Amino acid sequence: MQDLYKFYINGAWVAPQATLRSHDVINPSTEAVVARIALGSAADVDSAVKAAQAAFETFGKSSVASRMALLERVIEEYMKRFADIAVAISTEMGAPAGLAKTAQAGIGVAHLQTALAVLKNYAFEEQRGATLLRKEPIGVCGFITPWNWPTNQVMCKVAPALATGCTMVLKPSELAPLSAQILAEVLDAAGVPAGVFNMINGDGPGVGSAIAAHPGIELVSFTGSTRAGILVAQAAAPTVKRVHQELGGKSPNIILPDADVVAAVTRGVHAIMNNSGQSCNAPTRMLVPKAHKAAAFAAAKAAAEKTTVGAPDSGATIGPVVSKAQWSKIQGLIQKGLDEGATLVAGGLGRPEGLNVGYFVKPTVLANVTNQMTVAREEIFGPVLVIIDYDTLEEAIAIANDTPYGLAAYVSGTDVATLHSVANRLRAGQVNLNGAAVDLMAPFGGFKQSGNGREWGDVAFGEFLETKAVLGHSPAVTAV
Repeated sequence: MQDLYKFYINGAWVAPQATLRSHDVINPSTEAVVARIALGSAADVDSAVKAAQAAFETFGKSSVASRMALLERVIEEYMKRFADIAVAISTEMGAPAGLAKTAQAGIGVAHLQTALAVLKNYAFEEQRGATLLRKEPIGVCGFITPWNWPTNQVMCKVAPALATGCTMVLKPSELAPLSAQILAEVLDAAGVPAGVFNMINGDGPGVGSAIAAHPGIELVSFTGSTRAGILVAQAAAPTVKRVHQELGGKSPNIILPDADVVAAVTRGVHAIMNNSGQSCNAPTRMLVPKAHKAAAFAAAKAAAEKTTVGAPDSGATIGPVVSKAQWSKIQGLIQKGLDEGATLVAGGLGRPEGLNVGYFVKPTVLANVTNQMTVAREEIFGPVLVIIDYDTLEEAIAIANDTPYGLAAYVSGTDVATLHSVANRLRAGQVNLNGAAVDLMAPFGGFKQSGNGREWGDVAFGEFLETKAVLGHSPAVTAV
């Protein structure tokens, strides 16, 4: 049992300013309390923002070389704690040990390495005739991050912020704060200057809303549900700060008529089941040609039934979902799908056989779904795939775009011209063709209610920079 009752502010671990309010951190595999954290308040946020503002006076003017050296030290310290981070992720959100290590912890350091690589060649100044364009750090940033990919979502914000010279205040998810605690220790050990990085544990009403509304924060970056994202934007509006959001998704996965149906469907099932379906860009709506739907249903059933469920150290394919509330929501949506006429192909209600403790969900496939059913409209955020059949390619594209979301889309087929044509017509921030590998330099973010702005790679730097135009600037004169 860990008692994590302090926050990291101005380079030190400090107690909450208000009377201690604690929150239990639950291991979703065992339902046992594994840690307790303090819940912060607006007063703690104000203290952190003041520290970040003071630090920005120096860090905002730091050289590229010094920030490169800082990132190198952070990477070095991160690797020293890599195993600890992976264990923390498995404990706090139930990720299988292999996934926690290779994907969850692995992508955290990958974002740091990517930011370092971008920083080496990034042009912060550009001369256009007699005008100089300068890209300067925006200032103090507020980060509100989720529990489903905890290290990924922290580092894809922290890494480019450090690289561009910003200072920051982080609120990690209260459901999965253990890995963030280690990340704060990593940054401290790396010698990040006091006040540059600050972390406060807490919930949305107590800390998240205070970050979004604080007049000393110039940018708030939020990852989470669309519902919560709306609240963040509303809180941020009176101070006219920049708002960056990566929100929900209901991503389509179009299996084209010329695709290898079994291979494409199997790949799609694996993608949705990964991380127990708890990925905002998961391909949760599979669109298959009516002529191939029997083969698609059979392939989906086989892939789902081969997906094993168990504790992180069991060797199972997937672990639990993060909380009792999430488990109950998923059960309700599966039932809603059945009530509205979907056909159960695999999985279903209740825990998998033999798992009587823990928030485990059966890998579930619902077929004969229409795009107007609740399970096709709402983000389930669990290992639940819905299959929708279509007659024509035009119909498939229309169905794919008929959603309030637009984070990601997937297309499988063999004709390259058709693949490219379909990709160009899909309203999504990222389109994956034939199971392409993750690209950390590819911008990540959504259309419509999936958010605004982009993370990852060089494009992410722009979120943390303001552009200043200096007119009448002679390229022959160098500022001292």
